[in-house]
Amino acid sequence: MGLAVNINRVVPASPSHADFEANRWGEGIWTRWYLDPLHGRHYPADLVAGAVAKGGLPVDGMTFVRDGDLEAISAKTDFLGLNYYTRMLSRSEDVSEAQNLPPTVIRAPRDDQHWMDMGWEIYPKGLFEVLSWLYYEYKVNRIYVTENGCSFSDRPDESGRVHDQRRISYLNDHLTAAGQAIDCGIPLEGYFAWSLIDNFEWGLGFSQRFGLVWVDFDTQQRILKDSAFWYQRVIAENGLPGVA
Repeated sequence: MGLAVNINRVVPASPSHADFEANRWGEGIWTRWYLDPLHGRHYPADLVAGAVAKGGLPVDGMTFVRDGDLEAISAKTDFLGLNYYTRMLSRSEDVSEAQNLPPTVIRAPRDDQHWMDMGWEIYPKGLFEVLSWLYYEYKVNRIYVTENGCSFSDRPDESGRVHDQRRISYLNDHLTAAGQAIDCGIPLEGYFAWSLIDNFEWGLGFSQRFGLVWVDFDTQQRILKDSAFWYQRVIAENGLPGVA
C-alpha cells in the first residue's frame, strides 16, 4: 500500500533572494505540503503562515485539522511513488527582465532536444536529484518511479514506422539517472514509463502523445513506435541497450 506524488525538480531561476523566496513557496506547495504530514510532520509552518497571509487559509491557520488526522495521514505505507517529468523554475514576481538580475539566470537551450512538444523542459538530472532528496530528507524505504515520460508528435512514415528517437533518448537518459540513484544506495525498486499508448491528457485532450504505441484516434489502429521496441529490449536485457 502506498501513494504516488507528482514532483518535478523545482529550482530558483536565479541566485536572487526574491527567486529563492519564490522557490521556497513553489517547491513547498509541490512537495513539502504533501510529504511532511505523510512522514509524521505537521503541515509546513512557513507554508501555513504564507497561506494565511495570502488569504488562502483562515487567520487561525489549520484549525480544521482534527485530533487524530495527522496520525491517520502518517500511517505507515509500503512505498512512495514518484511521477517525474521536468524541471520548473521559480521566478519571483518582484524580479523582471528590466531589473538588474544576478549574473546567473537559468535558461535551457530552446531546441527540440531540450523541450517536449507541450513545452516542458527535458531535465534527466532532476530525476536523480528528486530521488536523492526523497530518500535523504524523508528516509523513504522503498520508491517507485510510477510515471516518467515525454510528449512528442512523431507520426508513422510512408512505411508505417514511427521513428521517435527523441523519446528513446529521453527514456535512456532518465533510466540512466535512475541507475545512478540505485548506485548511490537509494531504494528505487521499480520504474514505469508513461505511457503504454497515446491517450487522453489532462486539460489537453488528444493533442499530446506520450505513448510507446501510436494510436490513430479515428480508427483505433495501434502501431508500436521505435521506442516500444527499444523499451522491449530494456526489459529483456534488464539494462540499457543504448540509443542507436
